[in-house]
Amino acid sequence: MDLAVFAGVLSTGLFAMSYLPMLVKAARTRDLSSYSLGNLAITNAGNALYSFYVFSLPFGPIWFLHTFYLAASALMLVWFVRYRAAWERRGSRPAHAERVS
Repeated sequence: MDLAVFAGVLSTGLFAMSYLPMLVKAARTRDLSSYSLGNLAITNAGNALYSFYVFSLPFGPIWFLHTFYLAASALMLVWFVRYRAAWERRGSRPAHAERVS
């Protein structure tokens, strides 16, 4: 493995680890009030378009990193929509969340 591939593998692991606390907190608290639907939707659209580029590259660490980003951003969008629908059914949001119209 050459130095560039090693750096790619190492940075992929670091980027993925940096996202894990956000995902764990969102799953545990079900509080995504600090995120906006617009931001999550644009992130998912951008990741979907970027996939055409990434998956045209030779197989390597970028494939794993981008696949992780695809899954993480899709999961956050699904959770946001699901948890927001649950908040609206109950007529409340988490105590520290502000209502955004």
